Amino acid sequence: MHKHVKIHMDHNQRICLTRLLSKEERTLLSSFEAYKEDDGSIRLVPLVEVRAKDHWIYKNPKVIADLEEAFEDVRQGRVRSLGSFAQYAEEDE
Repeated sequence: MHKHVKIHMDHNQRICLTRLLSKEERTLLSSFEAYKEDDGSIRLVPLVEVRAKDHWIYKNPKVIADLEEAFEDVRQGRVRSLGSFAQYAEEDE
C-alpha cells in the first residue's frame, strides 16, 4: 500500500514525516537513510537502532537461532512459568 501526501518544508527547509508514519512507526523508528535518485526523487529507508550493549546479540548466529527457537516455543505454547525473578533484578536495569 502506498500513502501519498504533500509535505511542505518549514522556514528552515525541514520536513515532518508524522503524516506518513503510524504512531507505532514513530515510536519504533529512530532514523532514516536518505538517497537522492538520478531523477531527483528522494528515497527514505527507515532504521531501528540497537543499543551498543545489545548489539552482540545480532552478531552471533547461535544466539539468534536460540532466540528464534524460543519465540517459536512461545507461539506453540511449549512454555511453563518459573515464577517471578523480580528479587534478583538490579535497580539500574
